[in-house]
Amino acid sequence: MRSRDRRGRSATGLRRAGLAGVRTTWRTLDDGEFFCSGCGGDRSYRLRFGRRRLVVLGVPLVPRGDVPPVVECAACRRHYDTGALDHPTTNRLAAMLRDAVYCIALAVLAAEGAGSRVTRDAAVESVRAAGYPECTEDRLLERLAALRADPLYEPVADDARYLDDPGADDHPMAAHIELCEALEPLTVHLAPAGREALLLQGAAVALADGPYEPAERDMLESVGCALALRPEDTERLLAAARTPS
Repeated sequence: MRSRDRRGRSATGLRRAGLAGVRTTWRTLDDGEFFCSGCGGDRSYRLRFGRRRLVVLGVPLVPRGDVPPVVECAACRRHYDTGALDHPTTNRLAAMLRDAVYCIALAVLAAEGAGSRVTRDAAVESVRAAGYPECTEDRLLERLAALRADPLYEPVADDARYLDDPGADDHPMAAHIELCEALEPLTVHLAPAGREALLLQGAAVALADGPYEPAERDMLESVGCALALRPEDTERLLAAARTPS
């Protein structure tokens, strides 16, 4: 017992003298760019994995377990959970927003809007304002033609309104799929006001030549759904957009 006490006192003395302790050695697994919440901007990072060891007199002796991977900011050196990499960088978020506006404008054109010159002009202006200054009507119509050539561009079988009206345009399923692909990954990173603003931009394009066409309204309801807006909020916003300010 006395011998154990002496060993305990000896180890405590080493620790107090700074000659013993648990240290972590780090190994870099990956690197890249991420949004650092501590710095408030895009920064370089290192994805690091650590191992703990008991060190005595500078010599690593007893393993004390692994440290879960962490994201280390190259600027502030703070450590974050790997979930920090799920948040898009500022540049990536801006690109996602541009793509969302482009996709919404294209979806409105696909839903009966392309026949109106005023609507086409509104779609071009919306896309340019979002960050694509080189956008032209020809480019939008080329993309629209590619959508219409997609095998998924066909009527929705369970939509009786379209089946009963032989003069109605086909409901563009390819445009709906593009909406989901562009908007759903973005939605989780936007506050409600940001999601509502995207829907209102689409509404402004649809209303450029007058009241919503039935297919335009259906498409905008799909935009609201992809943006995780409640149906009643989508209805409220579409009605508000229609009312002159």
